[in-house]
Amino acid sequence: MKQRDRIAMTENEIAEFLQGGRKLQLATINPDGMPHLVTMFYGLTDGAIAFWTYGKSQKTRNIERDPRVSCLIETGDDYSELRGVLLYGKARRIDDPSGVLDVGMTVTRRMTGMTADEVAEIREHVEHTGRKRVAFVVEPFRVVSWDHRKLGGDSVRQRRSEE
Repeated sequence: MKQRDRIAMTENEIAEFLQGGRKLQLATINPDGMPHLVTMFYGLTDGAIAFWTYGKSQKTRNIERDPRVSCLIETGDDYSELRGVLLYGKARRIDDPSGVLDVGMTVTRRMTGMTADEVAEIREHVEHTGRKRVAFVVEPFRVVSWDHRKLGGDSVRQRRSEE
């Protein structure tokens, strides 16, 4: 078995990992072909990555021109702890105010750590903030994942503690 296959996450592990995350690295394509990379808080809409941003932002303009994106969610400091999911997909824009608000509420809840009830109390603020925003849902066409904990052993951490 190839090491790549050994460390790949199952669909359930990927779903759980995405559920536990808060931030992602979002790459869009600038007009000159160079990547535009930013950190975004995200939410999940029916299990799919969703985020919102200002309608006039660079990432919005990039996605309008070319909807291909990549999203990286990762964690871990030592090699033996590295875990991540990289989604290659197409960003589908949500314009309708209720859809934008739904994504905004989800992102706000995850970003702040508030419960759904707590976020509901600031709904008016989120709605006001959303007036200049659009939302996107990422429809993945390729998912790559890794979980180095599956390799077993703590060689890097062990070596550091022995030094």
